Amino acid sequence: MIKTLMRRPTTGLHGAITVPGDKSISHRGLILGAISTGTTRLTHFLTAADCLSTLNALRALGVPIHRDGTTVTVTGQGLHGLRAANQPLDMGNAGTATRLMTGLLAGQNFDATLVGDASLSQRPMARVQQPLATMGAQIDLTAGHLPMQIHGRALHATHVEMQVASAQVKSALILAALQADGPSTIVEKLPTRDHTERLLRAFGGDLTTAADGRTITVQPQPHLTGQTITVPGDVSSAAFFLTAASIVPGSQVTLKDVGLNPTRTGIIDVLQRMGGHLDIRPTDQPGEPLGDITVSAAQLHPIKLTAADIPAVIDELPLVALLAATADGISEISGAEELRVKETDRIATIVTELRKLGVQITEKPDGFIIDGRPTWRVTDAQFDSHGDHCIGMMMAIAALRLTTPTTLADAGAINISYPSFFDDLTHLTTETEATHA
Repeated sequence: MIKTLMRRPTTGLHGAITVPGDKSISHRGLILGAISTGTTRLTHFLTAADCLSTLNALRALGVPIHRDGTTVTVTGQGLHGLRAANQPLDMGNAGTATRLMTGLLAGQNFDATLVGDASLSQRPMARVQQPLATMGAQIDLTAGHLPMQIHGRALHATHVEMQVASAQVKSALILAALQADGPSTIVEKLPTRDHTERLLRAFGGDLTTAADGRTITVQPQPHLTGQTITVPGDVSSAAFFLTAASIVPGSQVTLKDVGLNPTRTGIIDVLQRMGGHLDIRPTDQPGEPLGDITVSAAQLHPIKLTAADIPAVIDELPLVALLAATADGISEISGAEELRVKETDRIATIVTELRKLGVQITEKPDGFIIDGRPTWRVTDAQFDSHGDHCIGMMMAIAALRLTTPTTLADAGAINISYPSFFDDLTHLTTETEATHA
């Protein structure tokens, strides 16, 4: 699918939107609802392809799930109530779902096979297989990748020190530890997003996080009870419009009910450090924090990010690169080798696509160096998502600074995480025309 991209709006972007529900919380809400007793109701659920992969996998495992638009009702089967699927579980492109389901299924009393699309089938799975093996999990990979065979069995308590800073791997370990024969301790390299911990406590789970923010102790065999959860707007989706409003002259955009979990707001911190103009108004509510963010165009300053900064902004690094490409100096991102094993090698694809704009960007093994001072000059007007939703949306935002007509190849990849992306973008340009008519 090749899509013609919107060009620079004369007076910028204006208006307010509510971005789709948080993908991470949607995945986790489904899984915890499935292993609870009673009914779990998720509102503002993200209906993108990745989350539907989780939903369909759980249905195949015997969990009754009803979806009405963005409201999902899960009839919980308890921690040990899942049953073997009749066929391999197709995880599509959903890396989060795959790794979380691996931890969950490792402790069940049946075998399961997980498969995925071509992109997911190239993503590394040993990083979750190996720490789960310390609990006695038996997982067979295909040359380190999917297809994966999980031989469900009784799991043992463990102390595991993670080798990668990954919320997906941490969450897989937590889900496995719930099924172990004693308390388990998980130590992270660096603190990562804590949605699993927050939600598990809400469902009645017993786990504690030490003062260092990296050591988690999980008590096994909890009795989890279904909950009603409103999924906040996904800050990773909001980040595309935070970026757009910051780099398109004349813009002012408000994003409603965005998740403000401090383990996820790295993009907000980056924008503030770069001199972005943001007004954040939190909403007072229990559970996951959220609020409204108003952002307007600004002349940005360069930034330097190192490994300690990366976990909080890992999904938004393509946008950090785009922000840096408009800054008034040289930015450097390092310690981001995890980008090499996302939906694409994002370091390589970021460099390839931004060079089409004439951006001066140097590829490093673990990041890039970007000089944002030179004026953009389009050298190739056909951008490419490379099958990666984040790269596709990054280039659609970049096109908003251009007067040159451009297109995006494989634009359908955006549906993986944000099916209404172009509709929301059109709304902000329509509001601009109405405001300035």
